[in-house]
Amino acid sequence: MSAKRVLIFDSGVGGLSVYDEIIKLNPSIKCHYLFDNAYFPYGELPRRKLVSRLTQLLADFMAEYPADLVVIACNSASTIALEDLRQHFSVPIVGVVPAIKPATNNTQNNVIGLLATPATIQRVYTTQLINEFAHGKTVLRIGSTALVKLAEDKLIGKAVLAADFKAVLKPWLSNEADMPDTIVLGCTHFPLIKHEIAACFTRPICLVDSGQAIAERVKQLLENDIHNSNNKADECLSLRPHQAFYTKHFVDKKHLASLQQSFADYGFKQVSFCDI
Repeated sequence: MSAKRVLIFDSGVGGLSVYDEIIKLNPSIKCHYLFDNAYFPYGELPRRKLVSRLTQLLADFMAEYPADLVVIACNSASTIALEDLRQHFSVPIVGVVPAIKPATNNTQNNVIGLLATPATIQRVYTTQLINEFAHGKTVLRIGSTALVKLAEDKLIGKAVLAADFKAVLKPWLSNEADMPDTIVLGCTHFPLIKHEIAACFTRPICLVDSGQAIAERVKQLLENDIHNSNNKADECLSLRPHQAFYTKHFVDKKHLASLQQSFADYGFKQVSFCDI
């Protein structure tokens, strides 16, 4: 039986945090990872432009690389375009949403921090999640594109400074009495820099993301065709069957080489330019 084909999509490298969880539960799948760095960051695009870009890009890509399931590993794209994409494509499409519900089960002081892109922070859908699952809790929000760029910088080998993280988190760091003890990483880029985020705080912080929930959903949708075994994860990793694609050439070849190595560390055999 041939491996199921899963397309993981993001505007940048953040979807690697979701891929990492997906491959742990579904080690025998074949993954393509497509990141639209030509339009990065998605959190700053108008809704109509984002939906149009996503629909055309995914259609063109899957015409050449068919998929049995698509994961939109981008919170901004998921909260804006998920329903439009589901109406347009016949394959199952899984999105990501901020992990508000699990965060409410972890907090001890009833103060939760939501760290996401400005677009996700402002979405009505995000407010609805908070109202539904975090009733009686204080939910503090920080919307940051700077953190997304710091995660990208880290993956291409650029130095990232603690001061840059602290500058973003200053509203929480400067308020000891009302500091969250649980932080929702509401952007798939942020688990890639979770250690840098946690290091900004003087006391232990619980960091929550939706990666595992997405992996479980993918497993559920594909479970009739996925046969896991204890050694398949190592087997697939050693074969490196997965491929990644980007939509805009990297000017700096050193950064591209660092990116290639980062993807190789996750089990991808190559990262290539995709002219679509």
